[in-house]
Amino acid sequence: MAIIHTVLFQVKADTKAEDVKAACDGFLALKDKCVHPTTQSPYIKSVTGGKDNSPEGFQNGITHGFVVEFSSAEDRDYYVSTDPAHRAFVQSIGGLVEKLIVVDYTPGVY
Repeated sequence: MAIIHTVLFQVKADTKAEDVKAACDGFLALKDKCVHPTTQSPYIKSVTGGKDNSPEGFQNGITHGFVVEFSSAEDRDYYVSTDPAHRAFVQSIGGLVEKLIVVDYTPGVY
């Protein structure tokens, strides 16, 4: 059953625009960089994201959002806890992130 992994973060105010772009590009690149250890193939079904542009005013400081889709909880769990490409990415953006929110869900499960 599919798992949707939603990542919302606030970039530190003093972060250079080119560093923000590089971090966003790096996040999107995980779709191809994250390779399953058994199949040796990319396992992220889709990833999309970008800078907040909502006019509602409920962002609470959040500046960027990303949505990652996995085929299974097992794939998501590997991504979160073990995948070396994901772990390297998280390390690379650590100095840019002020606040982070992660929400995962299974579509249709309430």
